[in-house]
Amino acid sequence: MNNDLNQDPDRVRKRARDQARDRDLVVGLDAGGTRTRAVLASAVDGRVLGQGLSGPGNALTVPVPLLTEHLAEAVARAVPDPDRARVVAVAGGFAGAAETAPDEPGRLNALAALTAALRRLGIAAESVGVSSDIEAAFASAPGAPADGLALVAGTGAVAMRIIDRRCAVTVGGDGWLLGDDGGGFWIGRSAVRAALRMADGRGGPTTLADAVGRALGVPTEALPYAEGRLVGGVAGLGGEGGLGGAGGRDGLGSLSGAGGWDGLGSPSGAGADGENGLGSPSGAGGPDGLGTPGGAGSRDGVGSSRSASGPNHAAGPVSADVSDSDSASPSSSASVGASGVSGTARERLPAEPEWSPARRAAYRMHLLPAVMAEPPIHLARLAPLVAGAARHQDAVARAILDEAADHLLELVRALAPRKGERIVATGGLLGPEGPLTALLSERLKALGLTLDWVADGCGGAVALARLGHGGSPPSSRTS
Repeated sequence: MNNDLNQDPDRVRKRARDQARDRDLVVGLDAGGTRTRAVLASAVDGRVLGQGLSGPGNALTVPVPLLTEHLAEAVARAVPDPDRARVVAVAGGFAGAAETAPDEPGRLNALAALTAALRRLGIAAESVGVSSDIEAAFASAPGAPADGLALVAGTGAVAMRIIDRRCAVTVGGDGWLLGDDGGGFWIGRSAVRAALRMADGRGGPTTLADAVGRALGVPTEALPYAEGRLVGGVAGLGGEGGLGGAGGRDGLGSLSGAGGWDGLGSPSGAGADGENGLGSPSGAGGPDGLGTPGGAGSRDGVGSSRSASGPNHAAGPVSADVSDSDSASPSSSASVGASGVSGTARERLPAEPEWSPARRAAYRMHLLPAVMAEPPIHLARLAPLVAGAARHQDAVARAILDEAADHLLELVRALAPRKGERIVATGGLLGPEGPLTALLSERLKALGLTLDWVADGCGGAVALARLGHGGSPPSSRTS
């Protein structure tokens, strides 16, 4: 008779443990400035079993009671009630959290909120861990690496050296006022500066003046290429009657929101802390972009009511998606080629526009208040316009992206990288089709370095949870 009673007691206990382990679950959290994402996975192989989304999760900027609500909501959506008793480990990557010191405020806030949220849901995990969102993103790379370099280029820009899965050195990431050179905000601000320099005669002609003006609601009659010189938009940057909004239906270049090339978020519009818009690990913005409904980065477009009010303003998408180089129709009368313009548009877009002093003054009069009316970080939503203009050979836009890539290279160099060392990158500017990916990769090649891109930190958080439970995950499998 072959049953458990006749078998070795140790073997019976081991089999029981193995069967219980097969039922064990873990939860990984990616909590950023615009949204919190929770993933339920198998503790054995990391297979994703459920997901949940909720509001912002920055551990420094979101009050602990509200952070607790958002964490509880995301986890509740990811973990069905019958499965909550099976959760053995939880790990969260939080914007604003690190383990630089035992009393680091962001980490303490995150741990307090996460503990309270799990208690509310009746989840008594054996292991609960908190890390920064960048540490979690680094662990999302194949093999859940423990050591190497992390580079984030979304709305902001920051580089880290990771040792034993913890941040050892940080370079950059000092925010829009003091740093973040090369990030989405820096690129957007550079676009506005280029437009203003063209308007006051200090800078050369650039289609960015027209694109930025349209995005910020400057009247058509004040634009440099107004009065039919370029139908519907500049360099395929959208607008009624132009190139059909090359690169996106309802935002800055994607079908899924304001900025699909990670829109400074992710290919799904849910990237480095931006659910459908211009999110970043530093967490600027709201759940649908960088603003409020109908505001900057809203779900239906790039701008506020000023820039979505009709055919004379960038109605619908003022898009500059860099994920589809063929999105601009070659048959359009406003298509742009290697020389800046092609076809019939060549005659209607002079290198030096007939931009009278009065129209230049009107342009500045409308542009400056539009910029000042919104939080500075919202300039990041203009970054895709630079990418689109550069793709169509606008010299000023290309120079901006080249300089941005140089700034990111400086961040990496400051970490004294070793040849062949892994650099895990996240953020829309460095995604598979991001506007800085090729430029930076070319620069890194000279140092013997390559980029390994990940969408966000959920995969890494799951891997860290599995490690916290005593596992050795070979890879991260969330998507």
